[in-house]
Amino acid sequence: MLAACPRTIDVITTPGASGYRLLDSGAGRKLERFGAITVDRPEPQALWQRRLPDKTWAEAHAVFSASGEDDEKGKWRIDRPVPDEWPVALDPGRPVTMGCRLSGLWHLGLFPEQRPHWQFMLDRVADAATKSADGAPPRVLNLFGYTGAASLLAATAGAEVTHVDASKKAVAWGRDNQGLSRMGEAKIRWLVDDAMKFTAREVRRGKTYDVVLLDPPKFGRGPDGEVFDLYRHVGPLVEDCVRLLAPGPSAMVLTVYAIRASALAFAGLVAEALADRPGRLSAGELALEEEGSGRLLPTSLYVRWTGEALP
Repeated sequence: MLAACPRTIDVITTPGASGYRLLDSGAGRKLERFGAITVDRPEPQALWQRRLPDKTWAEAHAVFSASGEDDEKGKWRIDRPVPDEWPVALDPGRPVTMGCRLSGLWHLGLFPEQRPHWQFMLDRVADAATKSADGAPPRVLNLFGYTGAASLLAATAGAEVTHVDASKKAVAWGRDNQGLSRMGEAKIRWLVDDAMKFTAREVRRGKTYDVVLLDPPKFGRGPDGEVFDLYRHVGPLVEDCVRLLAPGPSAMVLTVYAIRASALAFAGLVAEALADRPGRLSAGELALEEEGSGRLLPTSLYVRWTGEALP
C-alpha cells in the first residue's frame, strides 16, 4: 500500500514524561511541574480560563515574562529557589533522566509531550531488531535532536543513534544528560552540524537508518550561520530523509511546532516524498492532558510513516 495523504486528522494525547505534569492552563499561560519545580510559562493556545485559583499559580518557582510579540523571548522571574539544574525522569521503565534548566529562553531542556513519539520510535526499533537479517543493531537518526531525550531512549533499546543539532550548547547538554542517566557506554554519536548538509552527505554516502526523527524549528541557524526556514527548506530536507530510510520496516516522524500551519499540509509534503514507498501515513496534533480536568492543550503538529505494519 503506497503512502497516501490521510483523510482524517488524529489527536494523540499524553500526560507527558513521567516526571512532568500540566497542572493548569488558561488566559494565554500554562502552569507546569517539571520534577520538583513548578513554572508558569506563556501558552498562546490556552484560550480558555484558568481552573486553579490565583494562589496556586502564585506558588510557582519561576515565571517567564515574554517581551514583545514573541512568547519565546523574555526573561525568567525567580520567586522561589531554583537549582541551576534539577532531574526529571522520562519513563519509569527506562533509566533516562534529563537535567532541566532555566536556560535563558523559556524552554527547560525537555518537550514532555513528545512521549508518544518516543514510544512509537521504541516500538519501531524493537521491530527492526527482530527483523534484522545480519543481527546489526537498529540505526536511529535524530535531527534537530536538542538535549537528547529521544536519542537516550533509543539507546536504551539497543539502537545505534546519530544525534544532530546545530547548537553546541544543546549537544553539550545532551552529553550531560547521558552522564546524568549513567549511560556512558550508550552508542550515541553527538554531532554539531547543519541538518540539511548532514543529510545530504549521508545520502551521498549511501547511509540508511531504520528510524528518522525530524523536529525542525520554524527558523534556525546552523553552526556556520546556515539559515533554516521551515517553509522554504523542510521539503528538500524531508526528501533527503526519505532517501535515508532503510528498506522494510523503517519509520519516520516529523514534528512541527509551527502550530498555525496545518497537519494536512505537512502530511501532503511527506506523502509526496514517499509516493514510491509502500507504508502507512498518519498526521495530526500532539496534545498534553491537563491534570485534574482532562482538558487538552495542543502543542505541535506531527506526521508519522511506517514502512510496513507491525504484527
